[in-house]
Amino acid sequence: MLTEVVGAGGVRLSLRVAGAANASAIVLVHGWAQSSLAWSAQLADQDLTRHYRLVAVDLRGHGGSDVPALGYDDPRAWAEDLAAVLDFAGNGAPVVLVGWSYGGLVITDYLRVHGTTNVAGVVLTGAITEIGRNRPGGRIGPAMRAALPAALSDDPGEAVPALTALCSGMSARPVDGPLTQSLLGTSLSVPPAVRAALFRRDVDSSVVLSGLDVPALVIHGTDDQVVDLSASEYAAGKIAGARTRWMPGTGHLPFVEAAAEFNSALSQFAGERFAH
Repeated sequence: MLTEVVGAGGVRLSLRVAGAANASAIVLVHGWAQSSLAWSAQLADQDLTRHYRLVAVDLRGHGGSDVPALGYDDPRAWAEDLAAVLDFAGNGAPVVLVGWSYGGLVITDYLRVHGTTNVAGVVLTGAITEIGRNRPGGRIGPAMRAALPAALSDDPGEAVPALTALCSGMSARPVDGPLTQSLLGTSLSVPPAVRAALFRRDVDSSVVLSGLDVPALVIHGTDDQVVDLSASEYAAGKIAGARTRWMPGTGHLPFVEAAAEFNSALSQFAGERFAH
């Protein structure tokens, strides 16, 4: 089901919703230059949707959401956007927050502003939690380094080859050709100005991570070429009691490349959180 909520500054945010309307909610936050479609294997999973309400958001400037001129470098805008999603998803009850790639940074923006209000637990998968030069929580891998800065260009002659290579490098396991093309199409649908604006930030999240007072699960593919494994090791080291799950032979898309394993881990974590 497609629906929408209104985020910071009146920005309309598109949502994909699956599962039981009255069940405990899992909110899925995608990465840079992608969309809620990234979570298709979770939204279609019979076990997850039988037990939980899954809500996947298109971040501002992405997918079916509005494309405002401002807000991409403002942690409060991201925080208020996500707060609107949590209010809708949880109906006042805490949710499990899942962030992939840049989605992890959006989650830390929310935590920085709101703390763990309405949050039962946090799952970070292939995620950055910081951004800026020499920020350990934002360390990228060779595929992303090779794509920058061309992937931010408004010249398609520069951007298209860079984004094609980046999308091809997201998976370490064989996936179907249409997946790479789908990832590429989604990336190209995000305006160049938005793709660039998301990188114009300098964020240290060490205090946010060390102050997290709900359980966290950190998942990362050991062959991730987009976000370096050390970024997740850093986050896990800062979060007291964080669990880790390193997925051998998996790249930047563990929820696609090893969907059954990922979904099982997510379901177990959510079950533990909502049992309390």
